[in-house]
Amino acid sequence: MKLQILGSGTSTGVPEIGCNCAVCTSNDVRDKRLRTSALLHTDNEHILIDCGPDFREQMLRLDTFHKLDAVLLTHEHYDHVGGIDDLRPFCKFGEIPVVADDYAATHLKERMPYCFGENLYPGVPRIFLQVATPGDAFKIGETTIYPIQVMHGKLPILGYRIGALGYVTDMTSMPEESYRMLDGVDVLVINALRTKPHPTHQSIDEAIETAKRIGAKETYFIHMSHHAGLHAEATKQLPPHIHFAFDGLEITIKE
Repeated sequence: MKLQILGSGTSTGVPEIGCNCAVCTSNDVRDKRLRTSALLHTDNEHILIDCGPDFREQMLRLDTFHKLDAVLLTHEHYDHVGGIDDLRPFCKFGEIPVVADDYAATHLKERMPYCFGENLYPGVPRIFLQVATPGDAFKIGETTIYPIQVMHGKLPILGYRIGALGYVTDMTSMPEESYRMLDGVDVLVINALRTKPHPTHQSIDEAIETAKRIGAKETYFIHMSHHAGLHAEATKQLPPHIHFAFDGLEITIKE
């Protein structure tokens, strides 16, 4: 499997509008962070994880155009779903299942009735909601996916275990059962917002402790704000086998 990091930034992206800090004015391409999203390639499927407002730009940056077999949503916040309407070009390959938990699915139907209602507006993307329940595995083609419950502050959201990959974003904590479901992953992708604590996201230190507990061979941090610091400098502070991801990073996962 191969995971492409399409975006590694928090809800405001980096640079943040109106900010002249060292990170936002950096010339290092690794400090240019679109909203967090990833594209998983297996032998037979292409699976998008989250579809934020930068989705169109992220797809234009790729040098390929192919079928999307599914979109896995972690939750319904705009920075993770704002690009759903831009799935339209990919619907030429067929309908696309959009997987979400019941809470997120309900809110998407309310927010985007023209896409998910009974009387669809002409030209809308050919997509449909598929509700996932934490702990209950489902398949996209030949790929088995385990949705995992994590807590985004007080909001239960989804992470995913796919083979030897664990993918979690916007987390502050997770129940013991979720830790058990991530046992044995080779690659962990997980959120680390900034150096200071935050009520609904892990800080970098908290993410390091979570990564150590899960014990993946390699861990990659995502969903960073400009307060995480310059990529080149902040990377030096991380323990071995823990890395800051960046837009365009490709991660190989043994199946």
